[in-house]
Amino acid sequence: MNYQTPLAKARGLGSAGVGSHEWWRQRVTAIALVPLTFWFALSVAGLPGLDHAAVLAWVKNPWNSLLLLSFIIATAHHAVLGLQVVIEDYVHTDWVKIFALLGVKLVFYFLGLAAIYATFRILFVD
Repeated sequence: MNYQTPLAKARGLGSAGVGSHEWWRQRVTAIALVPLTFWFALSVAGLPGLDHAAVLAWVKNPWNSLLLLSFIIATAHHAVLGLQVVIEDYVHTDWVKIFALLGVKLVFYFLGLAAIYATFRILFVD
């Protein structure tokens, strides 16, 4: 005979807060991307002529480069977190899930690093 109440049986079976860290990071990057996206769209739309020299001068501006690097990092990280949730929810084969998560992280972090490298190259080499 089991004398435990239903609440006692259910204690300790919850999520233990494991996924809340990623959930918060995704929300924080989403909030950060709202003003950064508006800034990026308006700044690029306001460039005169959109020629190579104008874009180089725009990137070499210290505020623009700082905000551009923030935009790149937040976008790459937000994309990884969002696709991770989709893969974890909708891919049910374990080996496919592992390779998909690894592939998404490798692709987006590589693209982020390539964009950061290109920005630093414009800032310090050109």
